[in-house]
Amino acid sequence: MLRVIDTETCGLQGGVVEVASVDVIDGQIVNPMSDLVRPDRPITPQAMAIHCITEAMVARKSPIEQAISRYHGSPYYVAHNASFDRRMLPEMHGEWICTLRLSRLLWPGMKYSNQALRDSLQLQVVPPAGLHAHRALYDCYVTAALLIRIMETSGWNASEMLERMQQNNRNILPFGKYRGHNITDVAKRDPAYLRWLLNNIPDMQPDLRNALLQGLATPAN
Repeated sequence: MLRVIDTETCGLQGGVVEVASVDVIDGQIVNPMSDLVRPDRPITPQAMAIHCITEAMVARKSPIEQAISRYHGSPYYVAHNASFDRRMLPEMHGEWICTLRLSRLLWPGMKYSNQALRDSLQLQVVPPAGLHAHRALYDCYVTAALLIRIMETSGWNASEMLERMQQNNRNILPFGKYRGHNITDVAKRDPAYLRWLLNNIPDMQPDLRNALLQGLATPAN
């Protein structure tokens, strides 16, 4: 079982206002759950404009520390940009799989928001009626459909997805015009760009700098 989970928040700095999940079992989306949550801070106008969750909707709800218990129990949690949702939630005892990172591995050079991938990959998904994009349960259905497509395309199971994320993360450009592309491929196509990055970003992370140097050192086929 893989549990796809999503949060809506007061803003980028935190404060959960909604949590939801669906389970993916044998390629099927089952067991939807969702809860509005009383946050620990005001909801910013910018966040409210995106998810349309108001202060009145969450005023009498439980805090995330109480609401989260029924989402426990999965060996794997899946989210689109998992590092964000993992940071927003109390500790979840399980491995985390990120559909954003896996999408960058499988389909380089695309736009990687949930909705952009839904359109470009023509994902067949029917979220619950009455919800909209950026409500947590709606986004869970889209991420679950994306996860199923990732597994169908790659043939990877949960442990293989984790392994691919760990192996390939440092070989993918995280920013710039080739964001999401494999460094070795960029080195073959546009080595001058990698040299420009090395010369113009003095505080680059050592792992990324080493990956760029290795990519430039690999002879082109």
